[in-house]
Formats: sequence, structure tokens, C-alpha cells
Amino acid sequence: MVEDAQVMLNTAIERIGQARGLDAVAKSLTAKVKAFTRPTVIKNALSGSWLGHQLHPVLTDLPIGAFSAATALDLTGGTEASAAARRLVGLGILASAPTAMAGASDWSETSGADKRVGLVHGLANAAATVMQTASWIVRRRGHRGVGIALSLVALGLTMGSAALGGYLSYVKGIGVNRTAFQRTVRDWRDVAADTDIVEGRLNRVEVDDVPVLLVRQNGRLRAISAVCSHAGGPLDEGTLDARGCVTCPWHGSQFVLDDGSVERGPASVPQPRWDVLVDGGRVLVRSA
Repeated sequence: MVEDAQVMLNTAIERIGQARGLDAVAKSLTAKVKAFTRPTVIKNALSGSWLGHQLHPVLTDLPIGAFSAATALDLTGGTEASAAARRLVGLGILASAPTAMAGASDWSETSGADKRVGLVHGLANAAATVMQTASWIVRRRGHRGVGIALSLVALGLTMGSAALGGYLSYVKGIGVNRTAFQRTVRDWRDVAADTDIVEGRLNRVEVDDVPVLLVRQNGRLRAISAVCSHAGGPLDEGTLDARGCVTCPWHGSQFVLDDGSVERGPASVPQPRWDVLVDGGRVLVRSA
């Protein structure tokens, strides 16, 4: 039975991912989200660049928790708990707004099947929030039974949407730090001749199968991991600006060469930094 349910769920999700009819809506919404998140301060706030990991998963606990608690009171607390249940529904509605904004920011950086599944995930959550809002309104008007019914249906929709979100995170790896499993290199490793590292050029070298970005700027050598922590983009194919920031060619994440910190999202996890040493005309690196 469990295996049959898993097969049915995976099949349903795969069909959503193949539904190219969703692309027009996704394209339109993506343009709107990207326009809203164009300012760096907004993009970083919603991406979780200040937090060290994505913000959206943290925020999802707030509306889901509030809506679940409201339903628990509805089913076990009787009429005495009606006021508290209504307040919890209200809190869940309020928490849904920033949660949706953070999720939309992350979603706007996806593509293909992932974007289609993410679109359905977001639309399902939006529909659930509308139903919870209707529940809150009818509860205030004294129609407790109708409000409970609306919240139950909405919570079921939210749980279905959460399954889609879990699929994107844990099956497709959306939002997972792409440098998390890179090995640590304790010893100095020879990677290049000093004369080969030209000023202002982005160089990719391999250290025990770990791609490393090596850059000389203003005569100074610095190195960070070459695989973007956000989605695995090749930073060596990106651009270097005068501030000492590297921009990923895939989604525009920016990292500071000095310490690997995130200058601009959608990345939320800093790049691993590497120590650099020049000895006898050779460039040596090791994990910082």
C-alpha cells in the first residue's frame, strides 16, 4: 500500500513537471517576481543571504503551524476554543504573505520541470490561503461549522502542496548547498605556475577533484570554490567586477573573493574559501 501510494504521488508530480501548458503562466509570473526582487536588498532578504541558508523553509513552519493548531482546536476544543482557533487562522494568513514572497523569489530562479512543479506548489498554497481567509471571515460572522470545514479543506490542500515542496527540496535538490559535500584539503597542493595566473582572469583549477576558482586582482591572489553554492553554476565562466566580486553566470549570485561571502542572492550559502601561497614560482592552495 505504501509503495503504491509513493508510485502514484511520484507519477502525479512527474506529470505536473511535463505539463508544458503551465509555461506561459510561469513565464509571466517569473518576470513579475524578478522585477520585484531586482533590488539587491530585497533579493538578499528573501533569499536568506543574511541567514546563511534559504529563508522560505523557515517561514513555512509559521502558517502551517498556525493552521494546524487551529484545526486541532476546532476538532478537540469545542465552542470554547472558537475564538482562539479564529485567531490562529488569522495569524496563519498573516504569516503566509512573507512565506509566499520568499518562496516566489526562490522559484523564479528555477526552470523546466522544476519550475512547473513549483508553480503548482505556489498556486495550491495561494488557494489554501484564500480558503483560510474565507474561513476567518465566516468564523467572525458566527458560522463556525462552515469555517471549520473551509479550514479542513484548506489544510489538506496545504499538505498536498507541502509534498510538492518536499519533492523539490529532497528529490530534486532545489535550494541545497552545492558545496556541502566538497572535501577539505588540509595540505598545500600545487595547482599552477604563478606566471600563468593573469590579472583579472577567472581560472578554474582542480584540487583532489574539487573545482577551485583562482583569481589575481590588483596583484593579489585569492581563491574560492568554483561551483556556485546556489545551483552549481561554474563561477569561472562568470564575471569579475572592480569590487572583487564574482557573479555566477547562471542566476546572478555574487560572491566576495576575500571571504566567499554572499554579496547578492539568490545564493544564501557563502562559497568555501581557499588559502593561496606562491612558493618557487608555483601557486599552492589548501582549504581555509
